[in-house]
Amino acid sequence: MATTDNTSDDLHLNKALEHLKSVLVAGETLDAWAVQRKLFALTHRRILIAATSGRFIQIKRGLLGGFDMTDFRWQDLGDAKIKVGIFGADIFVKIFGSTDLAISKDSNQVLILPGFRKEQAEQIYRLAQAQDQSWREKRRIRELEEMRAKSGGVTIGTNTATQQTGNASEDAATKLQQAKEMLEKKLITDSEFESIKAKIISGL
Repeated sequence: MATTDNTSDDLHLNKALEHLKSVLVAGETLDAWAVQRKLFALTHRRILIAATSGRFIQIKRGLLGGFDMTDFRWQDLGDAKIKVGIFGADIFVKIFGSTDLAISKDSNQVLILPGFRKEQAEQIYRLAQAQDQSWREKRRIRELEEMRAKSGGVTIGTNTATQQTGNASEDAATKLQQAKEMLEKKLITDSEFESIKAKIISGL
């Protein structure tokens, strides 16, 4: 009987992993995953969590079959903590609703994910910490740029096509501000923003 239970459990896990891999987008890589121990699945279906190159994913089996998935981008990560106990490791993840600029962040939820295997949980935690530090630095740099633009009293218009200032420096500031606005509206990615910024600066 124990063999049958283990086989069934492995089958469910394999299906969850297959579903996880099926939702990865082009260029996204699966860096680590962890599944809750059986002890924490006595009253609910076990949860599978994963860290990819671009986001944190949580998957569990639906009541009517299939899988329910929630995810968030690493730039929406506020903080991650881990607590290792006798029966497993718990992960706590704080998520912010808006993180384009650190000064505009509003915390909206904390995920409490208990009962994962220590080794798996620690790997997820290390990746989350690395992503958190990376995005903190990116937000810090963007904040400094925003503060410099404001303190410099730069007047920025909304339509560069109709503006003829004749001043390359002001024109660059206008283009840079528009690129920031596109980033804030999530019309471009961070890497695209950095590329546009580099081109604007090199054109001065």
